Amino acid sequence: MEALFSDVFVKSLKKHVSIKKIIQKKVDMIIENPVALGEPLKGNFRGYYSCSVKKNFLIIYLYCKVCRARDDEKIICCHDCKKCADETIKFVDVGPHDKAYEKKSPYWA
Repeated sequence: MEALFSDVFVKSLKKHVSIKKIIQKKVDMIIENPVALGEPLKGNFRGYYSCSVKKNFLIIYLYCKVCRARDDEKIICCHDCKKCADETIKFVDVGPHDKAYEKKSPYWA
């Protein structure tokens, strides 16, 4: 399993240093089983998954295998889609629930 981290994710992680270990543990769990741990999103975030880190704090990510199986890659349009293997997880954002969903457009495109 390959894990990629967007610039948005890395920047957000630096803002939340106090819970960095909790976030790392959750990232490791997502890598182990991305579908079981995450919740598929809808609407503007179709194709993405969210996973709670703690109450009102979450990780948003893509799992290429599921994205392709559901034809969501046509909606998300990742710039590097063709280069990534099916077993790739793209971590796109981490932060408070309200802030993560404020963004209307895809992160990875």
